[in-house]
Amino acid sequence: MIVDGGGLVTVFEMVFGIVVFTCLAGIVNNYIKMKQSSNDYQGDSDVDSRIEDLQERIEVLERVITDDRSDLKRQIDNLRED
Repeated sequence: MIVDGGGLVTVFEMVFGIVVFTCLAGIVNNYIKMKQSSNDYQGDSDVDSRIEDLQERIEVLERVITDDRSDLKRQIDNLRED
């Protein structure tokens, strides 16, 4: 229902306003959660060392996969000795 003075809002405008408000509230909520989670991580030395160990293992596996087959057996034997 529209009044000439513009005092009332149509159903479409009300639904549109609710949708926009809901979307903005979701964006703000996600931003706040992201901000809190980034502040929570201050660097755990155990986690950092574990990540470094895993990166080294990945590098070794990449070398083993990309090298020639003749070197593969030798490298596996060397890894077993370590």
